Amino acid sequence: MISTQDIPSGTIDEVFKQQDCVELKTEPAETEGELKDLQEMISTQDIPSGTIDEVFKQQDCVELKTEPDGLEEIKETLSTHDLPTAFNIIKRRLEEQNDAKLNIAVTGESGSGKSTFVNGFRGLGEEDKDSAQTGVVETTKKPEVYIHPQFKNVKVWDLPGIGTPNFKAHEYLEQVQFEKYDFFIIIASDRFKECHTQLAEEIKNTGKRFYFVRSKIDFSITAEKRKKNFDRKKTLDAIRKDCENGLRKIGIEDPVVFLVSGWEFGKYDINPLQERLQKELPKHKRHMLMLALPNITMEINEKKRKALEANIAKVAFASAVAAAVPLPGLSVAVDLAIITGELRKYYNVFSLDDESLERLCEKSGKTIEELKSLMKSPLHQDINSSSILTMLGSASRLISEESVKYFVSLIPIIGTVTAGGLSYMTVSRMLRRALDGLADDARKVLMASVQTEEDM
Repeated sequence: MISTQDIPSGTIDEVFKQQDCVELKTEPAETEGELKDLQEMISTQDIPSGTIDEVFKQQDCVELKTEPDGLEEIKETLSTHDLPTAFNIIKRRLEEQNDAKLNIAVTGESGSGKSTFVNGFRGLGEEDKDSAQTGVVETTKKPEVYIHPQFKNVKVWDLPGIGTPNFKAHEYLEQVQFEKYDFFIIIASDRFKECHTQLAEEIKNTGKRFYFVRSKIDFSITAEKRKKNFDRKKTLDAIRKDCENGLRKIGIEDPVVFLVSGWEFGKYDINPLQERLQKELPKHKRHMLMLALPNITMEINEKKRKALEANIAKVAFASAVAAAVPLPGLSVAVDLAIITGELRKYYNVFSLDDESLERLCEKSGKTIEELKSLMKSPLHQDINSSSILTMLGSASRLISEESVKYFVSLIPIIGTVTAGGLSYMTVSRMLRRALDGLADDARKVLMASVQTEEDM
């Protein structure tokens, strides 16, 4: 990890002027000989078609496409702090965002599909490792925590069933330690009952938020298909209206009900549900929720891409400021550890790691080789020093003098040394291309798996 000792206490000129140093403060190598070996490793053999320059040449490099909010935050921080302090502030904000804890409580009557929802939210099937136990009878006797497979600080809690004859909502919330959860998902597999509204009122009194979810929609659709003149949309509207009317009768003034299938989690109301959650969560938890959602719809895929894109400016700034030594073969200095960490996050967010692809293969019937053949990003095979340096080199060559001048006009202090502005722009451009490429790979994999499931 980078500490404040890595950054001199003077101006940005002092940060970047150590151009003749041999030591490289990143993971790949520690000696001059190793650096030369690393330089020789760089090639375009990992690129499936064309050269890596073709991946980047979609622009003439005059237009600087940087996320405005990220730049504004950097400019504001630099206006009131010196460079080392500004770096530490931006780095700390990135870490706080990545470390945000999210605790989701899932409750409802026994057999309503709570455990299936817990698994679906985490992108798991009932037979996958670490999945929640499902069954027709209540299998949860006390709050059970299930950790997200990619984001360990995201926890989904399967709470004991409600609706017993002696059910008391207040005592129930105390029993499950309500204060630890960010929000509650209240699930019913048929009509909502008095026990659901009692629980909702008690949750409301604690200041927490709750959301009504009607589960097992796939079963309801299958049953309705037997009828003549079946209309899918009318059937879903009727189910939703029936649930809402039922909630009004038992005391909920303006109910909103989300229709969900634990077995077909990407269908029905999963997009409206995540949109509602994002609007009502604090900003840092909202970001973590978006990253942790399973990559199961095109809408979620695009929102994940935008959420990651919003951090590019800050990551590029941190990488440029933290590294004072240029890389072999490049005219810029960057911190490879920061870049590598961000790229690995992209892999996890889009479920492109081998473990996630294997789970998808089990559901879709495709082989992992078939799915990987669809992936065309320069980083689709692996994230390593060679592939990263190759992409950085291509991005650096395509930065024009006009772009550097434009960037310096935005944040003069970063551009007081040309290498500083160039480093920021190189990393920013490289991350943006890498993100777009991996997001596109994820879309292709998703489309292939959905098509296969529909054909089965």
